Amino acid sequence: MKARQSVLALLLVLSICAVTRATPPDQPNMESARQNLQNAKANLQAAEHNKGGHRAKALALVNQAIAAVNRGIAFARRRNHHAVSAVLPDQPHMEAALNFLESARSDLQRATADKGGHRANALNLVNQAIAEVKLGIAAGRS
Repeated sequence: MKARQSVLALLLVLSICAVTRATPPDQPNMESARQNLQNAKANLQAAEHNKGGHRAKALALVNQAIAAVNRGIAFARRRNHHAVSAVLPDQPHMEAALNFLESARSDLQRATADKGGHRANALNLVNQAIAEVKLGIAAGRS
């Protein structure tokens, strides 16, 4: 009897894994683009700050691009709501993006202020990106 229960439990776990793996992301290209942008952002943040303001400008543009991707994902999900499987967790990538942005904000806040105003500018843009991601999450839930 105990062996049968173990086999049934194993089959249940395997079927849950199969369903989870069989469910593709609803917007794989947009999600991949966002991940690439986040990786670019992380590298820009890690770069030396002696780039004549160009690193900071690139970082701002990346943040704006991330926000645009997030708005595009939210827009598509609102318009194509039927395409999103009920098996998918609620906006895992949006939540992950928010976590990364909040980590970036924390890093910028800990950095010294002697960056010619560029750290403050990047911080402002990250805050704007955080606001957009939060709006995107809210829009995706409505």
